[in-house]
Amino acid sequence: MLHDPNRVFVFDTTLRDGEQVPGCQLSTPEKIEIAKALELLGVDVIEAGFPISSPGDFQSVVELSKAVTNPIICALTRANKGDIDSAAAALKYAKHPRIHTGIGASDMHIKYKFNSTREQILERAVDAVKYAKKFVEDIEFYAEDAGRADNEFLAQMVEAVIAAGATVVNIPDTNGYCLPEQYGAKILYLKENVKNIDQAIISVHCHNDLGLATANTVAGIVNGARQIECTINGIGERAGNTALEEVAMILKTHKALNLHTNINSKHFTEISNMVSRMMRMPVQPNKAIIGKNAFAHSSGIHQDGFLKHRENYEIMNPEDVGLIEAGIILTARSGRHALKHHLERLGYDNEKLNLDDVYQRFLVLADEKKEISDDDLLFLMSDGDESAYKNGYKLSLLHVICGDNESPTANIKLQYNGEEKEATATGNGPVNATVKAITSVIGKNIELKEFTIQAMHGGSDDVSKVNMRVSFEGKSYQGYGFSTDIVKASANAYLDAINKFL
Repeated sequence: MLHDPNRVFVFDTTLRDGEQVPGCQLSTPEKIEIAKALELLGVDVIEAGFPISSPGDFQSVVELSKAVTNPIICALTRANKGDIDSAAAALKYAKHPRIHTGIGASDMHIKYKFNSTREQILERAVDAVKYAKKFVEDIEFYAEDAGRADNEFLAQMVEAVIAAGATVVNIPDTNGYCLPEQYGAKILYLKENVKNIDQAIISVHCHNDLGLATANTVAGIVNGARQIECTINGIGERAGNTALEEVAMILKTHKALNLHTNINSKHFTEISNMVSRMMRMPVQPNKAIIGKNAFAHSSGIHQDGFLKHRENYEIMNPEDVGLIEAGIILTARSGRHALKHHLERLGYDNEKLNLDDVYQRFLVLADEKKEISDDDLLFLMSDGDESAYKNGYKLSLLHVICGDNESPTANIKLQYNGEEKEATATGNGPVNATVKAITSVIGKNIELKEFTIQAMHGGSDDVSKVNMRVSFEGKSYQGYGFSTDIVKASANAYLDAINKFL
């Protein structure tokens, strides 16, 4: 594992530390699904659980060991034989097994958690590593609460467990206490004062109690650590763990650090959504990298600058984390440039639009709503009473007759270039009759390819959204219409599609 000095190994503990969040427990099949996604993401180690803690946790480690091929599968234990026996049994089917054992390193833990002495704790640490080594070759040792531990004693402990056979030494900031400079200095102290430190990888495991988990993790690897312990979305006990996606993108963005992982960041959005959904733990909108607002721009000044040159307001490409594109969020603060961008994205030719009129109507709608969605824009553009097009057709009359003993008949009037044209047609239903009447006025060979109706919210009095796809001269055009009247919504959708090619 040590052949590349600039390679940072990724130890994911979403399924162990992350699952300790109240109400976020997973079934074994859910854990397997996430584990396979982590494997695809490119993590090096998956901490699959704490086998001694429950039969369910034990079985999850067994099943994950069977399901995953490339990553190391790690099982957590305390520094006692019973825990280690359980972990070894659970890892029976792992292709690359690791036992993660350890004990408290701070005087706080030694005195108040273990009611012990430094000498006794040191002996227990060494004995645990030696015992675990009988079962697997790859042993990780954690010095719990290392963030508050005396550096000299911590170095003594690390040196002793490496001599006993530890291949990885984990230096946790268990309570999220350290400042980045303190934590980085602690890692550097170990690099410079542990004689056999070159025989093991230093791992950093930081908690976010003061919001410093990512900063401390980066400080740790800058000062010589080469494994990061983290979770998807930064989930974990209390304020959470280091977010995997944050550290990976820091290293990808700051190339001058000359550090890299094997993470394929394009899977971040997908796996973030999976973990959020399965653990029933929403991601805060302003969460770095994967929050819904992480690549969203709502200020008119920002939107204009972004659309001119995306690097004005983005240091990462949204595609790099699995997003199709950055979000230009439309609000009352948005300018014409942002509105134009969204209309083009929805298939509108801005050269054919009365953009100033559309923008004024947009501002009225934006004042009524906090945020404008695509459906809001489509509604705005397909309003039969306010034509968005410079020379488009506008529906001024729609009268439909249908019933058990009536042939569905539609009478329509269309305005075009200041003129009004009228037509009547029958069909096999009110929508078909309306489409035929409109087509007779247009006088062109238009073929309806797709017709869908969707209720916007639910209920018989709901606004219907109609989507029509038409073909004209070998090309397809989408049209949208909205109304509480399905027939009128259909007429507006048909005209919206037609106005896009005329």
